[in-house]
Amino acid sequence: MATSSNTLSRELQSFTSMDKDMEAIGAHCQYTHCNQLDFLPFRCESCEGTYCLDHRTESGHECPKAGAWAAQKRQNTPGLRSETHREGKPTLMTGTQCWDPLCKTYINTLTSVGVSCPNCNRQYCLKHRLREDHNCAKLVPIGARPAQAPSQADKAKAALGRLKLWSKEKQSSMLPKPKPSSAATRLVTVNKLKQNAKGDDKVSVENRVYLYVEAEASTTTSKLPKGDYYYSKDWSVGRLLDAAAKSLQVANLNNRVEGEEERLRVFHVEAGRLLGFSEKVGDVCVTGNTVVLLRGVGLGA
Repeated sequence: MATSSNTLSRELQSFTSMDKDMEAIGAHCQYTHCNQLDFLPFRCESCEGTYCLDHRTESGHECPKAGAWAAQKRQNTPGLRSETHREGKPTLMTGTQCWDPLCKTYINTLTSVGVSCPNCNRQYCLKHRLREDHNCAKLVPIGARPAQAPSQADKAKAALGRLKLWSKEKQSSMLPKPKPSSAATRLVTVNKLKQNAKGDDKVSVENRVYLYVEAEASTTTSKLPKGDYYYSKDWSVGRLLDAAAKSLQVANLNNRVEGEEERLRVFHVEAGRLLGFSEKVGDVCVTGNTVVLLRGVGLGA
């Protein structure tokens, strides 16, 4: 009898040990009212619970944190679209559509991969993966810093550089210096200038200054590129500018703009500088001088 009892005890211990080993292999489904032992359990990435085959999906086990895993994946993956990009039902392991506005292909799925563009930081399907196919050159890269507008100092530096370059290159070529000549030759030149010059008839002859006036084509649009005109010695340079702009049919916006980008200025060729609006014509110019209308060069002056 003792031998039979010992044998039965050893068999019961063997069955109990086997049951414990079986439970160690799998896990019980955590879904309410299920608790089924599954040897290949599934783990929910949203609520981190363990479930059987029948309850592995978020809808199958009524996941309290449904969608949390997908949202976290989109947030941590550069270049993926937000949920509001385009309406549509996402599929398994997806969350985006191709960034091309006319493409309806879902990418990052089991059947369609997504290709990230290193230039615009967006993801596309295989059809639109090349830069030419998704018009990459006109897209602002995601995450790029907005372009900063040039500062006033930068504008002034650029304007001054443009003025110096023009003065250096054009003073001798476009506006040739008068050649040495006799007093008689100079007198003939001045008389010819006076004969051709136009101006306000109200300005007395003895108070006139006769000038060669031009509009630089690279900075100013003019219907008449040059002309010979006379002005009063008592006029300010600002008044001379108004009259010259009207004579050459140049758009004068000085009274309607605040910045220097569109303002007209008067450049005195012989003096090699911009004239101030308040300077008097008779103090800075003499008959036979040349003045040029320039636009957008007064920032650095």
